[in-house]
Amino acid sequence: MPKKASLILLVAGLFMFNTGCKSYSEILKSPDNTKKYEVGMDLYNSGNFKKALEFFDLIRTFYQGTEKGEKITYYTANSYFQTKDYQLASYYFKQYQQMYPKGEHAEESAYLQAYCTFLDSPRAELDQTTTYKALSELQLFIDRYPNSSHVAKATELMDQLRKKLEDKDYRIALLYYKTGSYQAAITSFENLMNDYPDTDNKEMYLYYIAKTYYEYASKSIPSKQKERYEKMVEAYNNILYLFPKSKYLKELKPLSEKAKKQL
Repeated sequence: MPKKASLILLVAGLFMFNTGCKSYSEILKSPDNTKKYEVGMDLYNSGNFKKALEFFDLIRTFYQGTEKGEKITYYTANSYFQTKDYQLASYYFKQYQQMYPKGEHAEESAYLQAYCTFLDSPRAELDQTTTYKALSELQLFIDRYPNSSHVAKATELMDQLRKKLEDKDYRIALLYYKTGSYQAAITSFENLMNDYPDTDNKEMYLYYIAKTYYEYASKSIPSKQKERYEKMVEAYNNILYLFPKSKYLKELKPLSEKAKKQL
């Protein structure tokens, strides 16, 4: 294509872009809510979610309680979801359910509200308030829509969140162990098995309980040693019974024998 023709197309394109921006700006400032609705829908359907939100924010209250208002509220929530603003997406999905409990997207909004909170859940080492909130919302969704096609996925998401909480609790227990806070470590590892009965890490938790009791006993005053060595032997026997081929037995067996000699 000749350079002159390319330049003409570029200038024309820039002119159309500027004209379009100016047109959007004028529509946003105008009192014509019908036009704002039409443009907002066109932008949404074309995937321009951020621009569509500018129009939805202006007309959502105006159309509240109507069929158009229902659509705007759902599209607002989904626009925030598509742009990965999960906190605001969750807020508007919840608002949709409150305002339109029998609406076309009520079930989907309930699931997506919980899913947004799941996506907003932080790494295991951070505060897990949002994780507990996500678990609550997912359970509420399952209770409300037990026959939903989303139930299987919601259950899977809950399992992922529980594993994250377990990971955080394990990190805390391990820190207690490494810093010599033996009683706190033992309690924490025992709580892990009680709080997460289906865990895949029971063998490891039993190992740490046995090893912690041994170190705890060896550093205790004489009057406390007998009880703690007994606990160590008991913990060793538990892992021997439940996991007879455990990789930890090689390390724990000589410790158990030493503990027995102290009794």
